[in-house]
Amino acid sequence: MTKENRDRIVPYLERLFGYAWALTKTDDRAHDLVQDAACKALSARRTPADDTAYRAWLFKILRNQFFDDRRRAHVMDKRAIESDENNFDAMEYWTGDERLINKIAVKRALTILTPKHSEILILIDMAGFRYQEASDLLDVPVGTVMSRLNRARATLLTLLESDGDNVVAFSTRRTGRG
Repeated sequence: MTKENRDRIVPYLERLFGYAWALTKTDDRAHDLVQDAACKALSARRTPADDTAYRAWLFKILRNQFFDDRRRAHVMDKRAIESDENNFDAMEYWTGDERLINKIAVKRALTILTPKHSEILILIDMAGFRYQEASDLLDVPVGTVMSRLNRARATLLTLLESDGDNVVAFSTRRTGRG
């Protein structure tokens, strides 16, 4: 592992964590997943030269690691997969900051979404993947990415709107002005 390899992965760690959290729904498991994926990436003999391909490669490693861990846990103990605890009270302390309240509301809503919906939201809206990149990563058609993203956003908005007065949807009506 060279300093160049370490420096190359650092800008992606926060986004990798967001994606890992969407998959695992817990901070500890997400940190472990990012660490395992980073170790695999850093020990790889070859890495993609192109930055876009490198980023997709990192996310693919993380996703594969998640499913490998999940299969392993299922074989060892079926209940381990189903017993995620989400403790939002210990996550952060409210200091009157509206941004923090919104962050907690979104994080909580993401735990309610199906894994496919939270995964696509993290990839497109938070990690900044293009539709084609997400399509390649998830091994689904671009149309599936687009429809899944649309349903995920609509479901997330519904969850957030039902959570109180914090989130107000933008109007999607056209005014007729050209």
